[in-house]
Amino acid sequence: MIEINKLTKRYGQIEAVKNISFAVHEGEILGFLGPNGAGKSTTMNIITGYLPATEGSVKVAGFDILEEPEEVKKRIGFMPEQPPVFKDMTVWEYLRFVSDLKYVPKNKQKSQLDDIMELCGITDHRNRLINNLSKGYKQRVGLAQSLIGNPQVLILDEPTVGLDPRQIIEIRNLIKSLGKNHTIILSSHILPEVQAICERVVIINKGEIAAIDTPENLSKGLNRAAKLTATIAGPQNQVSKLINDIYGVKYSDVLSKPGKDTVTYVIEADKDIDIRRPLFFAMAKAGYPIIELKSMDMTLEDIFLKVITVEEEVH
Repeated sequence: MIEINKLTKRYGQIEAVKNISFAVHEGEILGFLGPNGAGKSTTMNIITGYLPATEGSVKVAGFDILEEPEEVKKRIGFMPEQPPVFKDMTVWEYLRFVSDLKYVPKNKQKSQLDDIMELCGITDHRNRLINNLSKGYKQRVGLAQSLIGNPQVLILDEPTVGLDPRQIIEIRNLIKSLGKNHTIILSSHILPEVQAICERVVIINKGEIAAIDTPENLSKGLNRAAKLTATIAGPQNQVSKLINDIYGVKYSDVLSKPGKDTVTYVIEADKDIDIRRPLFFAMAKAGYPIIELKSMDMTLEDIFLKVITVEEEVH
């Protein structure tokens, strides 16, 4: 759906984006991450046609942004970090105005806007001045305007900034539901939110792509060991010895003691060896029940920090 090929953006001698290439598949929700000043907003502004590229190309649904900008813009809904709302308009007036800009037929505007306002939870505020809305509802209006015209692609830059925890969950669920009918690029500094929503992530740093894959695959690639936590009922000394005798176990330690004769261990093993079965059989043979067993995969925050740190060390 989106093809970015050797994209470069220069401001004088400064290269904000350096020869990056990646694709976003139809129906995919892609997380676009990076520290401040990494080139995220520049890239998104080029995709949407707000900025021209210095070199390279961007295609949306097969249309080149430079050669056929109108065709591309018809297919994109953009919500920048600061929603482009006119505060002296009511919600309804503003959305009607955007509908006119996007050439939505007059006879379809009311029904489409009613559906969008219902979807974004702003129907009850349709006649209020945008200036009098809370930060959260202004964000909702910004999201609503990006949906007008039923674009194939949504580009959302920090859509939950300034929202309270309940509103964040609501917008997160809304974005996930929108992913059923739209291709989405989501940029956010709230990494647990990205991990909960996105199928793949692109991490950009200093204008270059530092990593691109699913969070799971990035975790496997960066982790030199597999970590588990195991809560086991049994004498600590004997259980610890059994754990450490399992082939592939590199290290184990007590994490906590949640109950009498029940201990939670953190276990580190070679990443290519699955120790769960031998652990189960060893404990079963000894008569020590495993109460709980959990994998300790890297979070997206861990992945992000490790990728950025490695990139900075390389440079």
